[in-house]
Amino acid sequence: MEEVIAAGGSAYSGNTRTNAATPLSKVLFESRKRHATKSKEFNRVLGGGIVPGSVILVGGDPGIGKSTLMLQEGVAIATNDYPVLYVSGEESAQQTKLRAERLGLTSDNLLVLAETDINTIAANIEQANPSLVIIDSIQTVFQPAFESSPGSISQVRECALTFSRVAKNKHIPIFLIGHVTKDGYIAGPKVLEHMVDVLLHFEGDKDHFYRILRAIKNRFGSTREIGVFEMKQSGLEDVENPSTLFLGQRQDDISGSSVICTMEGSRPFLIEIQALVTPTSYGMPQRTSTGIDSKRLSLLLAVLEKRIGLRLGTYDVFVNAAGGARIDEPPADLGILTAIASSFNDRVADPHTTLIGEVGLGGEIRAVPQIEQRLDEAAKLGFKRAYIPKLNENSLEKKYSLEVLGLSRAEDVLAEVLS
Repeated sequence: MEEVIAAGGSAYSGNTRTNAATPLSKVLFESRKRHATKSKEFNRVLGGGIVPGSVILVGGDPGIGKSTLMLQEGVAIATNDYPVLYVSGEESAQQTKLRAERLGLTSDNLLVLAETDINTIAANIEQANPSLVIIDSIQTVFQPAFESSPGSISQVRECALTFSRVAKNKHIPIFLIGHVTKDGYIAGPKVLEHMVDVLLHFEGDKDHFYRILRAIKNRFGSTREIGVFEMKQSGLEDVENPSTLFLGQRQDDISGSSVICTMEGSRPFLIEIQALVTPTSYGMPQRTSTGIDSKRLSLLLAVLEKRIGLRLGTYDVFVNAAGGARIDEPPADLGILTAIASSFNDRVADPHTTLIGEVGLGGEIRAVPQIEQRLDEAAKLGFKRAYIPKLNENSLEKKYSLEVLGLSRAEDVLAEVLS
């Protein structure tokens, strides 16, 4: 794609000051505390709060709740000592006010600016001297020195770099709301994701009530943490116990269902795995998964055929992680395998049992990390039994209110759970 660059070069190239290199041991560092957000879920994903001088990019599908989250958090944390500037490039100030009234939000310390010219925005930041800036959205902002239109590769890159310099020089955090393409990637150059300090992504179906905020990149915290929100008339609200959300509509009397415990960072989640195995009507059987890696599903189906003897070659297999969850870690293997076997045999798995374990190609159950946190979560939600790897059972240091059974072979677990 051709980029049109202004004859004078970059708009910020006028600063020719040279900085001398400094030994790491002599670099002066002023410790600045993170600023906590009102939302505990948002705080968790950020790694404990907003770091001064950081640039944070929030992406997601249209209508998913990006602007809603940033507006309500901006209002919540804005004070006399911590003013917030909300820059809207997509709405007028009156439209932003109307949206705030719909959400029941008002504040004397949140400043609203409807502007897309980055020079005007920078001048307002210099004049208002806010403690936090929100740009909604980075694709609408443009640099007049460039002839290309807003949202183009050169405009997004240059505007993001300008905001990054403002954030670092003035030690104020800047949130950039970003559009995504139809494939779910942040629109604009890939370098945009490298330039920011934190990259957050909103997931979920806008036609449903629940949203998941996931950290894709975080220079100041873990990328394994997620935040769970519920969209209500008054805006986004924290879901304090997501496990009850993912298990809320579970039925105990149907085959093809099991419960696993997966970890997102330091946080355990109990999630229902659903499977449906039916004779195929096509020459090639279907293998469809939602929220679960399709290659992992193929591996587990091969283990079921070779090691356990379930002939699935003429059956369609559909597997789903209930509640819109996305499962990436191997300790979910045992639950996925059990749900498939339950549907194939049309036998109901024990509804009060959770299954934790990675399944190897030989059908062995391998040890998993953070087993204590997983068992604590299962016990807290009233589960009576947990099947875990034998190696993990040997390393447990305390007693639990649920029965913990350690086994080393997947076929032994199936015989117990589906008996």
